Amino acid sequence: MSTEQIAHVAEVGWAKHVAVHPLSPLTASEIVRAAHFIRNLYPSSVKFQFKAVTLEEPEKSRLIPYLDAEHGGHRLPSIDRKAFVSYYIRNTDKFHEAVVNLSHDRVESNVRLGPNVHGPGDSEEILLVEQIALEDAGVKAEIAKLHLPDGTAIVSDPWIYGSDGVNDDRRMYQNFLYMRDPSDPSNLNSNHYAFPLPISPVVDVVDLKVSRIDFLPTGPDHSTKPAQPIGIAPANEYTPEHQTLRTDLKPLNVIQPEGASFKVIKAGETGEIVQWQKWEFRVGYNLREGMVIYDVRYDGRSLFYRLSLSDMNIPYADPRHPFHKKAAFDLGDAGAGVMANNLKLGCDCLGSIHYLNAVLSNDQGEPLPMDNVVCIHEQDAGIGWKHTNYRTGHAAVVRNRELVVQSIITVANYEYIMAFMFNQAGELTYEVRATGIISTQPIDDGLEVPWGTVVHPGVLAVHHQHIFSLRIDPAIDGHSNRLVYEEAHPMPRSDFNPHGVGYTVQETLVSESAGLDTKEDSNRVFKIQNTSVRNPINGKPVAYKLHLPPFQKMLADPDSFHFKRAEFADHNLYAVKYRDGELYAGGKYTNQSRGGDGVRAWAHRNENITDTDLVLYVQFGLQHSTRIEDFPVMPCEIIKVSLKPANFFEKNPALDVPPSNQEFNRSTLISEQHKQPSVKARVNGKSEVCCTSKL
Repeated sequence: MSTEQIAHVAEVGWAKHVAVHPLSPLTASEIVRAAHFIRNLYPSSVKFQFKAVTLEEPEKSRLIPYLDAEHGGHRLPSIDRKAFVSYYIRNTDKFHEAVVNLSHDRVESNVRLGPNVHGPGDSEEILLVEQIALEDAGVKAEIAKLHLPDGTAIVSDPWIYGSDGVNDDRRMYQNFLYMRDPSDPSNLNSNHYAFPLPISPVVDVVDLKVSRIDFLPTGPDHSTKPAQPIGIAPANEYTPEHQTLRTDLKPLNVIQPEGASFKVIKAGETGEIVQWQKWEFRVGYNLREGMVIYDVRYDGRSLFYRLSLSDMNIPYADPRHPFHKKAAFDLGDAGAGVMANNLKLGCDCLGSIHYLNAVLSNDQGEPLPMDNVVCIHEQDAGIGWKHTNYRTGHAAVVRNRELVVQSIITVANYEYIMAFMFNQAGELTYEVRATGIISTQPIDDGLEVPWGTVVHPGVLAVHHQHIFSLRIDPAIDGHSNRLVYEEAHPMPRSDFNPHGVGYTVQETLVSESAGLDTKEDSNRVFKIQNTSVRNPINGKPVAYKLHLPPFQKMLADPDSFHFKRAEFADHNLYAVKYRDGELYAGGKYTNQSRGGDGVRAWAHRNENITDTDLVLYVQFGLQHSTRIEDFPVMPCEIIKVSLKPANFFEKNPALDVPPSNQEFNRSTLISEQHKQPSVKARVNGKSEVCCTSKL
């Protein structure tokens, strides 16, 4: 992939470096320094477009001893602080990636990447593309043919161009045009997705001009028609000021009179350690993945080295040009970190809230402060465990409290609410809530098509899939782990099983890297085991099991660009051997990608993953068959992946949670006591059993 290598450059004169934890995100000063070293590789006249200036995580072989020493209270080994930088020579196709050693003030590597390797979009570029599309004379001339009311405001949604192998080597954006409500053009929050237009300019990002104007098919087939006058449907707004709001909803306050039970420890300028109910972990943050959870431990025992959302893909169902290229990789094409919302108290998170800020980089290689991008709070998740002795009526009950580490991203029309959730039973859940506004396109009046749903007059919402990939780097009581799956199978009828009701649970080892699937008929459950550590009660290997929701795999044909690019989308789970730098299931660069450098390719190496350092990529998702209730804004769809202890503890680890009672909870509802009738037996001094009935 490398076509150019630039010699290493060292520089002196910076202030003395301050020790920073190897997993802490880059500080603002480190971002400035890294960009400075890249600029100094070139003449001063060269202009840059930086795509990422972020932490280059240390090699795992060096970081594990560091973490062990840190937790053991020993002397910490030295680890160089490094930055990963990707950038363009501005207004060219010359895309580079580099590693800057900040500990030694030098550029360790700087490589120009080859053809069909494109960097992600950035906010400044996207705004420029919008401007180019809307100011183009040809686009204006086509819009004029629509005979829109005077003063109508036109909106452009730039989409990453996608790939189909047809004249798509250059980096481009496909712009879909809309208008705001013509009767209220000054309303900047008008739902323009209720007014899609049939014109779609393509912008070449190197030449910075409109290279083509596509006309969208609005009928039942691939045919298009020239721009012509269009009818104007009524508005369809989602904001509260346009609704008649309910008046019978009473306040529901989340009050913690003694404050929160978690502790956030500031570890340097950008690092945070979270401690809560025997859990301890680090929270990192970067442009692409957003939240990253590092070094997860429960009661001092190691569980996971690194957890993050690795990738996501949203392929659409319309087979017609140009819609056939719609397959967004929101993390790789733009970045979860940079698209994060500034979360608001009392709106996005309730209760006693702690916010985390972040510092990313902009296209100039300058620090980009991001406030309140992560919120941490506790929530009540119902009953954790309960048993009532029906003979006495005595009930023991514990509430299940969760610690939520949450971030919300907006990707043009869609929102994703993403949360790591920890509970008191040693369980960890990753939850995604999908909401926002569905992507729309124009459709002729009175028409229905099988690849979408009409949600408003002249407005089609195309069916699509949301496919997520959660990266799990396990460290179950250490880094020598294996993957197994267990299945429940019926026993054959025999003298031992004469009534045909018996069944067994059998375990199978996954010895080589592979793509794997769940199997509901046999209740296939995957487990991460450490066979060198045994449960002291039953002798089984300590393990964590995966609870994976069923989802429909990628529907696109295996020979399609959609399928080739979304390398994770064809299996519930991929298990591969760990290699430094392999973090993203769809490959490092997804913008107009071709496939071949993601998790499917890694699995095809058929490497041994038994009792070694392995990594799992867990896929989950939604088949979003659109409905009119999804418009003008979509109610949350919720999906979860859970990681649960399996023979890891000696008993229910939540036994020591204080019981739930009225004095502690101060609820306003009081349950009636309930005692069922029963019969009890008591052994007397003659070893006779006497029964007494309470019936």
